Amino acid sequence: MNGRGRPSRGLVGVVIAVSLAAGAISCSGDWKAGATQDQSTGAIELCGGEAVSAEAGKALKVITGSSRFAAPAEGSTVARAARSLSEAFASPAADAGDICQVFAINAVQSDRLEVTWELAGGPPEGEPAPKFTVLPMGERTLTASDSAVVQFACRSAILPGSTPAQVRIGVERWSPKEPEGDPEKLKDAYATVAHSISLAMAKELGCENNGGLEARPSLDPV
Repeated sequence: MNGRGRPSRGLVGVVIAVSLAAGAISCSGDWKAGATQDQSTGAIELCGGEAVSAEAGKALKVITGSSRFAAPAEGSTVARAARSLSEAFASPAADAGDICQVFAINAVQSDRLEVTWELAGGPPEGEPAPKFTVLPMGERTLTASDSAVVQFACRSAILPGSTPAQVRIGVERWSPKEPEGDPEKLKDAYATVAHSISLAMAKELGCENNGGLEARPSLDPV
């Protein structure tokens, strides 16, 4: 259970919810799959700008094989997600949502990265699934060859409480294909992207000490 009495859905539950939302977006005409070079943008423009560092941009190329991406849908930003998170913190209505989706040039709808946020109920507990490697970032970071999640503690004026809020940022690839490339390089790449967006979210929320996240990712396993 989370700190407000609701079950925490975890990364998979968040992504399923976001996928349903993505279906609604596709019907509205904002779907960006299949974008061509003329409609493309660089990695550092994704998720609202400044959310994806130059280092994370290189990591996205490792994951997707591309350095050009479909222009993000309007409102797909860390700033908007931070507002949604702060509203959810004070409301019993929701405790998870999307930040942005990432499509490499000419990607199809079924091949994308989903970037999501979740309010967790407390510090991480239990053993992660075997596919994950644990990294020393925030409260705990888990990374695999197809996903990563960073959890950090945020003490902030806009997230009031006797204990810091526990925020999870997830990056997961949805694709009909198995991950291609060196599994260890992919793990580092997912962790780098998740760290970059987590740090941007911590700054946007005004978290004390940036939620304990350093300026650069720590990729050496615990």
